[in-house]
Amino acid sequence: MAVSNSLTTKANQKMGMTAYLTQDAVKQNINNVVGGKNGTRFITSIVSAVQNNPQLQECTNQSILSAALLGESLNLSPSPMLGYFYMVPFNDKNRGKVAQFQIGYKGLIQLAIRSGQYKKINVMAIKKGELEYFDPLNEDIKVNLMVDDWNAREQAETIGYYATFELVNGFKKSIYWSKEQMEAHALQYSQGYRAKKGYTFWEKDFDAMAYKTMLRQLLSKWGIMSTEMMSAIDSDETVI
Repeated sequence: MAVSNSLTTKANQKMGMTAYLTQDAVKQNINNVVGGKNGTRFITSIVSAVQNNPQLQECTNQSILSAALLGESLNLSPSPMLGYFYMVPFNDKNRGKVAQFQIGYKGLIQLAIRSGQYKKINVMAIKKGELEYFDPLNEDIKVNLMVDDWNAREQAETIGYYATFELVNGFKKSIYWSKEQMEAHALQYSQGYRAKKGYTFWEKDFDAMAYKTMLRQLLSKWGIMSTEMMSAIDSDETVI
């Protein structure tokens, strides 16, 4: 969701986030998307997200607001505790440090459920010793989950990832990736992960990024995509 170029002055970029968001012109932009009665809640959630992320405080105010407004237009909360989407600091050689919109796997699940097209959707890590086989031709998988001790399962080594859905019309689709496949994907598509400097989501929470990758691959190729889902995926990891 774009914000008026008249708000992109150097003064606004250096201004504190709270002061920036309470300017009349900025509040008008927010109210146009969020609605007046929800504007206070929206502003509070952005300020909270920025205060809890020192790197985000270095980003331009406009890029933070634009990323948050896109999430709001998808009816997803910007609260990092919920994990629906994130405003991620990114170094742009032309614009300096800016905030990217990044959908979370929980956000993709929310949008899929909201579409009313999905009877079932799931994504999970497969642990060492659980996978008996996966037949990609027939999409048949046999997994013996360690259900006797979920704490031990949580600590066990992850060997792969599985995602599946069933539509209300009965169509089903499932995919499985090994941990090595996911690692290769991360190295190919994330410059930050290749640099191994410890600041990317791939390094902070590999499983969460793997879940998102699996759902993106599954839903975008085989699922029914609502307008909201297409917008979220098209805008993922971009500066709005």
